[in-house]
Amino acid sequence: MTFSIVVCIKQVPDTNDIRWTENNTIQRDGLDSIINPYDIGAIQFALDIKKILKDTKIFAVTMGPEQAKDILKEALAMGCDFGCLLSDKKFSGADTLATAYTLSQFIKTKIPDFKLVICGQQAVDGDTAQTPSSMAEKLDLPQITNVVALKTITDNSSVWIRETDRLKQEIEITHPALIASSNPDVEIIPDIAGYISAQNKDIKVYDSASFDCDVERIGLKGSPTQVKRAFRYLISRDSKLIDKSTPESAADLIKHEIEQIRNI
Repeated sequence: MTFSIVVCIKQVPDTNDIRWTENNTIQRDGLDSIINPYDIGAIQFALDIKKILKDTKIFAVTMGPEQAKDILKEALAMGCDFGCLLSDKKFSGADTLATAYTLSQFIKTKIPDFKLVICGQQAVDGDTAQTPSSMAEKLDLPQITNVVALKTITDNSSVWIRETDRLKQEIEITHPALIASSNPDVEIIPDIAGYISAQNKDIKVYDSASFDCDVERIGLKGSPTQVKRAFRYLISRDSKLIDKSTPESAADLIKHEIEQIRNI
């Protein structure tokens, strides 16, 4: 029986060239994009499993505009077997809730026999780390977050190493399940054969009518998150010298700090 893995990847823009829409969402069209670094860690886990369980198929899935095909082609060159692009104007402006709903509905409809969903723990453009857990809830899956290593795997279960600021945990989980990788420093360099193989594979594109989803729960319409203001944070090197340790100087220092915060 085929061991199917869904790897959810995200295109992230060049953080030096971010522009914002009138709805305070990132304007992604026309930006140079890369695979989210945490998602490359997720791809590596899938490739590791493929070496152990020979009849493994990896579905790379992303949601975005037409240009997102580029990162799917790169994922195919790395060793993924299929590329799936969820692309529709109705998906635009999705927050983490709408994104998790859309991806979950796609997986339920198009890849229902999956054994693992593997995501990056977070995306470097949003950094919320909400989407994987939200997907696990919507797919009714057990989950392990902050995963740094795979220890063992069989068709029915796997053992993973989870790491937090305080400890490491060894956790066994039964399949199907969701794994969130917290490895942002993985590098996968495709070889020539990988690039040739990727160019010979088609990316399947799905719009909102291609799978079972409620249009009221996708895109901006399905996103309850309200962004009050979006801006690029600029680090200020301004400083103020206070040469006396008195209550008055302490008050001046507090006033100065408050003014700095207000200017952010």
